[in-house]
This record gives sequence, structure tokens and C-alpha cells, in this order.
Amino acid sequence: MKAFKRYFTPDKPDTETPQSASGKRREQPGSPSDTSPSRADKRGSSGVSAVIASSSSSRLGEKHDLEGLRADVVVHSLWQDQLRRMYASAYHTWEGAVLKKARNEWVCAPPELRQYPGGFYDMVCQLNVRCAITLSTPVIHSVITAVGKLGNPPYVPISGNLKLQVLPRMSDLPRCHKHHFAAFILDPPLMVIWDDEADKVLARAESLEKTLIRHIWNEEDMEEQADEEEKQTSPHVQVEEVDPSDPEKGQPVDPRPIRLISPLMVGITLALSFTCLGLGWRHLSMQSSVDGNYVRMALIAVSPFTFFVSLFFFQIIVCDIFQIAGPISNILSNSRNYSGKPPQRLKREMQARPHVTIQMPVYKEGLGPVIRPTVLSLKAAMSTYEMQGGTANIFVNDDGMQLLPDHEAQARRDFYEEHNIGWVARPPHNPKPEDGERPFLRRGRFKKASNMNYGLMVSNRIEEKLSQVVRGAGWDQEAEDKAYAEALATVLEEDEGRTWAEGNIRMGDYILLIDSDTRVPEDCLLDAVSEMEQSPEIAILQYTSGVMNVTDSFFEKAVTWFTNLIYTSIKFAVANGDIPPFVGHNAVLRWAALQDAAAYMDEEDGYEKFWSESHVSEDFDMALRLQTSGYALRFGAYSGDGFKEGVSLTVYDELARWEKYAYGVNELLFHPFRLWVVRGPFTPLFRRFLSSNIHMFRKLTILAYIGTYYAIGISWMLTLMNYFLTGWMFGLYDQYYLDSFAIYVSIVVVFPLAGNVALAVLRYRLGEQGFISAIWNNFKWVPLFSIFLGGLSLHVSKALLCHFFEINIQWGATSKEVESCNFMQEIPKIFRSFWGTFLFCFAMTGLMVCGVFFFPREWRISTFASIYPLAWLTGCHFALPVLLNPALMKFTF
Repeated sequence: MKAFKRYFTPDKPDTETPQSASGKRREQPGSPSDTSPSRADKRGSSGVSAVIASSSSSRLGEKHDLEGLRADVVVHSLWQDQLRRMYASAYHTWEGAVLKKARNEWVCAPPELRQYPGGFYDMVCQLNVRCAITLSTPVIHSVITAVGKLGNPPYVPISGNLKLQVLPRMSDLPRCHKHHFAAFILDPPLMVIWDDEADKVLARAESLEKTLIRHIWNEEDMEEQADEEEKQTSPHVQVEEVDPSDPEKGQPVDPRPIRLISPLMVGITLALSFTCLGLGWRHLSMQSSVDGNYVRMALIAVSPFTFFVSLFFFQIIVCDIFQIAGPISNILSNSRNYSGKPPQRLKREMQARPHVTIQMPVYKEGLGPVIRPTVLSLKAAMSTYEMQGGTANIFVNDDGMQLLPDHEAQARRDFYEEHNIGWVARPPHNPKPEDGERPFLRRGRFKKASNMNYGLMVSNRIEEKLSQVVRGAGWDQEAEDKAYAEALATVLEEDEGRTWAEGNIRMGDYILLIDSDTRVPEDCLLDAVSEMEQSPEIAILQYTSGVMNVTDSFFEKAVTWFTNLIYTSIKFAVANGDIPPFVGHNAVLRWAALQDAAAYMDEEDGYEKFWSESHVSEDFDMALRLQTSGYALRFGAYSGDGFKEGVSLTVYDELARWEKYAYGVNELLFHPFRLWVVRGPFTPLFRRFLSSNIHMFRKLTILAYIGTYYAIGISWMLTLMNYFLTGWMFGLYDQYYLDSFAIYVSIVVVFPLAGNVALAVLRYRLGEQGFISAIWNNFKWVPLFSIFLGGLSLHVSKALLCHFFEINIQWGATSKEVESCNFMQEIPKIFRSFWGTFLFCFAMTGLMVCGVFFFPREWRISTFASIYPLAWLTGCHFALPVLLNPALMKFTF
């Protein structure tokens, strides 16, 4: 049993305990008058009974009786399963099960658990978990006995680099690592296990015990194998394991070379673009030399715009070639701005784990279907990270709390309190208050940035007050929690009830930024902080994402395919040296970098902000500001589809997303027309970007991406102009002009044909899909996206023009839940949303009919090359809200 003893030999213990500051609750509208943690601390058996007894009122008596009955049945079922599995003994009065029925209300089995003040029942109430059981088996007793003989180490290894906490007494349970979801108790000798789901707590107990036994046996097998090798080997060399991230130990971090394939691809792209422009200029010069008319040379003036909107087209041609025949080993390796494999992890014995704050802005999403699953996914990741020696907290920026009905707001507060979530809710938008109220503005067209800024402002004010606290020699975590609670209460009092907040809202070393409909890998935080610690120049680590489908509609599946296409293309481009993107979620941010390079003082609101509230694309703005300040971005692909995000469920949301992106890139580049005379056409941020030390080839790829929105937005205007130009002057215009039909054929060949073949070949080469299945999966969505992208021009153009002419346009939060809507309800909704589009379609249809049959004979337009582009554009715009609407196509009444 040498391995058994070695197994319990403690490693160097961590000196830091998790920050679990739980702020003092202040009374808020719709909340209980006292929600402070001290309430649970003072609760005895009679106190809890009084709480349960007083919870039933005459108005809600039947509902509470039903909830009480359900809770009693569940907790006694758990107790019976414990006895049946021999997880507990009926003769031990300190063993049993405890279940949370409602806020500050618990039930237990056996009922005698309540009779012991300071026992298992009272400690679970203070720990404030949904469900907890005791586990007392021979295996657990053997482990606890061995732990006691080894001097009571604070942790016990259970699997790999995961370690489970050891508590001396049951009274230490409320101050444990809550996200371990289990703890060894030395007195009395047992294990306490808890979970957020009552039907999963027994499975967790069984899995934990099996994992413990498997780990012990593996340790013993490894020890015996090492002994055999030692007997057979005469020379002996002692090898000391060192931290690969410590240069003083003599072992550098894995090299991250700079990839030069992307500059090569951009160079070929420029060659193609300039060649095509040169051929056009050649036609101009030849025609001018023949007829002596040099007025046509003025067309050279539009070359910069032609280069701008066509650069992405040529870039895709080159990218398709490299995806089919270029190297792909870069996708599976690491480089300066790309991670194809996980980093070397930080070693627990050598340095403490950084604290991670998971920041999640929310609005009015459903608590049950949207927020709760996301939180449970986050808690699983936090549990793994805490068992690896780290600490983490969830920080919710709740923009809907003060807008929801009282019962929904209270449900959110209860949920946050139960899951130990810190949250901040700002006041509603109230620019013109009445009755002497103070005005409050929720700034920005898209409120996410101002929501996060407000939450960060409250957190920073608390930190300022904590920085003034004098910490003596005997300062401990309990004193820190008390100081935090006082600071939070002071901040809320200064805001006179306008700000609502509870829980731990302090910021860690790193921020994992997510959306409310996100899933994260169970073991992701240690890899993230290891990579950020080893690369201090990285400000944002953006992870690739899979898609989390919530419906079976054809439109969501189509958007899923398109999203996967985008991430595959990003992975290929960044692995070859291109600039990494920042998409605004599923990314790890360095808090110090945001404070250093992104902070600015807002004179109107009077506090420091980080996210731009004057830009719709606040993520794009943040990436530019960080990079122009000398920081770098990195794209992590080793997580695969572990991170998952929701996609647009309806065509309305997807169109709004494209409009928002178009508006965002336009406001990053250009001032509104009214300001061009005073400030010039380009914004200071764009001028700073052009003059920054970002590599030129990366600037060009960003400009190519931006140019796509202008190419889409102007296409309907150019197509309409082409209809008249080619219809009335067919064969008479200069050869420099390329008509819309020729452009249409080029786009069809490059994007849906060559692009999908190249994507299928790439996925086949990477081993992600078979070639035939990849080809089919790509081409089956071509008709749908031909309609969608063909009907996008008016909507993108609207967003661009609204910014240029300063027309107010706003977008709400993307829908995260399925809305039931039948055929008759959807038709009025379509006409309200797309009346302008339908008017345009009817006008264009009438124009083409009149052009063929009713115009004067010499002015009639009947050539196919003139009609087809405008007909295709019109048909796609009409079909987009109709054929791509699942609620309409189901024909449900």
C-alpha cells in the first residue's frame, strides 16, 4: 500500500482561499426585507421551522402546500436511496439529505436532523445549496482515516490535477469552496456532496466515489511499474519537474513562430486586384487613343472605391486555392496569434491560480430556458477550476431586472442568491423624469456596452473604498468579506436606491466574457489563464465556437451551417498569420489591458468607462483600440466545439444582426455627412488604425472585410443603374464597364461553387468530415443563402444611410427563445417589418414589365443580360421574408 500512502501525501498547499465575498443585501423593491447571510448563520431548528410555517398564507396556501409536499417526497426519496445504496446509516443521526424548497426554506430527511444545532442541516442551510446528502461508506472512512494520519492536508487528489477539499469540522462547511460540490469532513468522518439538481446528486456521489477508487488504483499501478523499471535500470538520473512558463528554470515556453502564409496570400490578392484594375485602365487608354476622347479617363477616379469593394472577392479566390492545395499543418499547431493545441498548464505547486471573473450581460431573457442552463454550464467549469486550485466568480450585468414585473425580478434575485452570483442592475432609461426624479440615460443604440460599463463602474467604486481599508497582521478572508459587504452597502446607499446589486462583483485578473445563451467546456479556465499568463502581450483570447441549437427549424440550421463556415474560415486564416477577430463573447480578456489601453473618462456621466457606447460594434472598436495601443489578440481553436453560442432563430434577428454590423463598421470609418466639412470624412479611430504599427497585410484583410458591407449595400443601386445603362446603351458603353450580369456570374463561380468545394476539401483534409458528406452539407444550403444574401442589399443600405444622415435606428436584443407564432399572426408581422421592401419589389416588377411592353419601342428594355440581375435582386428581396420564415412556411393556424 505504498501508493496508498503516497496518494495522501499533501502537495504544497495553496495559501490563498477563494474570494467568496457576499455583499450585504439592502432592501430593494420586491425583495425580502432581510436577505443577508447572517440570517442563515443565526438559524436554529426552531427558527427554520418558523420560517417554513410562516411561508403559508391563506392566499397562497394551496400552492405552498403542493410545493411542500413535492419537496418532502423528493427529500425522503433521496434518503431512502442513500439507505438502499448503503451511503448512510439510519443509526447515525447526523447523516441524511437536505433539500431547498424556496428561498430560506429547507426540508430534510430524516426529520431529526433539525434537532442538532450546528449540525448537517444548519450548515447546509448556511451553505445555501439546492440539495445536499452525506456519503459514509467504507471507502470514504478509509480515506478520512488516512488523511487524519497524514496531518490533515487541506486537499485530497481525486483525478489527474483535480483535488477535493478537506474540512476539519462540519461547522467549516459554510466557508468551503462551494464549487467543489463536495467536501471530506473529518469530524464526523463522512463526505458531504451537493448539487444544483436533486435528481443528479446521487449520481454525483457515485461518480465521485468511483473516480476516487480508480485514481488510487492507478497510482498504485504506476508505483509498481516505476519500482520494476528502477530494478532493471542501473544508472540513476534524478529529474526535477519545472514550470515551463518560468524562464529562470531554464525551460522556455513552447515557441510561437510568426506565420508568413497570410502575407503571401494578401500579396497574391493585391496582384490579382491591381491586374484587373490595370486591364481596365488599358481598355480606357486604347479607346482614348483611337477616338481621341480622353473624358473617359475620369473613370480612373473610381478605382480606389472599386479596389475597396472588390478586395474581398479576390481574397476569396486566393483563399480557395490555398484551402485546396495549401499547407494545413499550421491549423494543428501554435503560432504568435493562434493556438491549435492547448498551452502548457500552470503548475499548482509553483504559483497560485489567477482569479477569473465570468461577465455575462443579460436583458429580458427567460430565466428557466436561457439563463439557468448557461449558469449551470458555468458552474461546472468553475468547479473544475476550483478543484485545480483556482478561484472564479460570476458577474451578471442585468439590464432587465428593473424593467421586469416584481415576481420575475424576485425570481431572478432568488436564483442569483442561490447560485452565489454577483449582479448589478441599473435604472431604466428615463431621460425626462417626473415628480422630481433624477434623469438616467441608457446610452448607445445597442445597450450592451453601456450595461457592462455601468456594472464595471459599480465594481470599481467598491474597489476604491476597499483600497482605503487598513489591513492588519491578523486580516483574514472573513474580515475581507465583511469589508466588502460594507463597501457594497455604502455604494448602494450613495446611489439612493437607483442601483441594485448583490453578491460578489469584484473583478479578477481575467474576464471570461459570454452571452446569456452560452455553453462553456467543463475544463476551460485553466487552459485560458495558463495561456494568458505565459503571453502577457495578449489582451484578448478569442475562442472558436460551436452552435447550440434550440429548435429544429430549417432557418436555424442554415444559420448554424453559416456560423460554422465563418469559424472554419477564421481558423484557417488566423492559423496562417492573419489578424484574429474579437466577436464579443466566448473570449478571455486581460483586465489590466482594458484598464491600461481601453479606459476613458466620460464627461457626461462622470465616470470611467471601457466599452464604447458611441459604436454599435463595441467589440470591433475594443479590438482596434487594444491593437493600436500595442496589445495583441489570439484565436484559440483547441477547444473545438466546447464553447457554444446561440444563433438567430428568425430571419428578423439575422437581418438585424447584418444591419448592426453594417452600421457598426460605417461609424468606425466615417463621420456622418454633416460633419465631413468640419471634421473630414474619416473618424479619428480609423486614422489611428491606418497609422498604427499593425502589419499592412492585416490592415488590408480588415479593409477587405469592411468593404463587403459597402459592396452589398450599394449593389441594389448599381443593379438598377445597370438596368437602364445596358438596356438603352447595350454594346455602346466603354469596355471598362463590367455589367451586372458578368459580375453575377463571377460571384456565383467564386462563392457558392468554388467556395463550397474548397471548404469541403479543407474539412476533409483536416479529418473533420468525409468529402462527399461535406460537399452535400455545403451545397444543400446554397439555395437558401442565395436568397438571403441576394435580398440583403436594401437592409444593409438602410443601415449605412441611417448613419450617414444621422437617422435614428435601434436594435433590441437578439431573441434567445422560441416564440410560438402561427400563419395568421405572422402575415401582419411581415407586412409591418417589410412594407418598404415589398414596395420596392412591386415598383421594380412594374418597371421591368413596363420596360418590356409599355415603354416606347426605341426605349424598351428586353435584353436578358439587362433584366436578369434586377429580376434576381427583386425576387430575392421578396422571397427573403416569406420563404425564409419558418413560422410562415409551416402553414399552422
